[in-house]
Amino acid sequence: MSATQLITWIVYLVAAVCFVMGLHLMRSPGTARRGNLLSAAGMGAAVLITVVLLLDSRSGVGWHGGVFAGIALVGGLAVGGGYGWYSAKTVKMTAMPQLVSVFNAVGGGAAAFVALTDFLHRMSLAGDISGAFGVDALLPVEFSVPVVLDIVIGSVTFTGSWIAAGKLQGIVSGNPITFAGSRIVMGASALLAVVAGVWTIAVGGNTWLLLACLVGALTFGVLLVLPIGGADMPVVISLLNAFTGLAVAMAGFVVDNEILIVAGALVGASGSILTKQMADAMNRSILSIMVGGFGQGDTSAAAAAVAASGASLRTVDADDVAIQLAYASKVMFVPGYGLAAGQAQHEIAELGDLLSAHGVTVYYAVHPVAGRMPGHMNVLLAEASVPYDEMKEMEEANPEFDTADVALVVGANDVTNPAARRAGTPISGMPILDVDHAKSVVVIKRGMGQGYAGIDNELYTDPKTGMFFSDAKKGLASLIGAVKEYLD
Repeated sequence: MSATQLITWIVYLVAAVCFVMGLHLMRSPGTARRGNLLSAAGMGAAVLITVVLLLDSRSGVGWHGGVFAGIALVGGLAVGGGYGWYSAKTVKMTAMPQLVSVFNAVGGGAAAFVALTDFLHRMSLAGDISGAFGVDALLPVEFSVPVVLDIVIGSVTFTGSWIAAGKLQGIVSGNPITFAGSRIVMGASALLAVVAGVWTIAVGGNTWLLLACLVGALTFGVLLVLPIGGADMPVVISLLNAFTGLAVAMAGFVVDNEILIVAGALVGASGSILTKQMADAMNRSILSIMVGGFGQGDTSAAAAAVAASGASLRTVDADDVAIQLAYASKVMFVPGYGLAAGQAQHEIAELGDLLSAHGVTVYYAVHPVAGRMPGHMNVLLAEASVPYDEMKEMEEANPEFDTADVALVVGANDVTNPAARRAGTPISGMPILDVDHAKSVVVIKRGMGQGYAGIDNELYTDPKTGMFFSDAKKGLASLIGAVKEYLD
């Protein structure tokens, strides 16, 4: 072992420790930023030492191959890292879920490409080019198994994540998309990927079979996500993130790189746990979510059933709400996707600071699936410098509603719907925020649009609920001005 290889191994070990510690710190909003930076530092060190290893003539890679590999890696780092930094700095909070989906697609696709190219390289070494497309070359099982798994998982992640991003961006309809025979085609593509993959392993290597496996997996990824509605996108994103981690781990086995195995395994495990928690928060199984059919997409234009049912609404204006907030002892803010869509995170934080400065207890109740990706509301509020101790997850927030004077709901819908407590509704059994337990409820909303579940929110017709129809940003800004008049 050369000195460079020894140093590389040590840096990989330190990077792995950074990943584990960073993941641990991400458990809490108060330490999540440090955890993210620590993990990023570990990955940065791992990438840099890999470049050094490739350029070192004593590493066994070879100076000629090392130079070209190093140039490719540095070039990829510059282009990919630069674009990633630019995207993360300029993306709007409403588009953050789409960006995460794209990152999942890139990660899964890159892992699958690594496996495919390494497979082709070994096949070419074992025989000539014509032999590489036959069954002449026999590759060991310990190599072909991770190759097949990497290509299957990475390809499903690649196409599935692009469809998810398209749904979130509005390029693809957020409604479940099916066509005649879609289930049959999806089953056939899955069968093709499995059979071709197993056959590739059994014969010891066959390029045509592996390409058939690739096509089947790519097709399955598209057909897997198309029939899933917008309401389930947070769970889908989390699941695809776990797939990305597993694909990266398999790529680590393919190229015999320990840090890829560790990083991928951590992402896969944590993503799987998060997916299970998200599904539990919706009181649904992961299998039922992936089967599709629950979320009906953004159907805000489709709703006027409240009026049709004869239920009455009580509307309020900024002054009505300001009086309640100014003389309250405890106020619970409930953010939802409407807050992100209105880019009103700074306004709600300013209103919270204003009330807190005058002795009002302020909490932000965050539902696990509020928004369009895991932790969407936490990131949104953190961006506006909301104190972490004021953010309450659902389990902590629900008891606080019982003693709250006002619950101010901003753009949240299904996660506050009392219909979840009754049987026979699309959201029956889903844990919700107990907003209706507060003494008074105010809902800021642009109109009477339904949520993703496609049903009316019974909270809106509760006698103690006041509907403040306004864009989130404008509505909160008007509340800030009105509250100041009562507090000054």
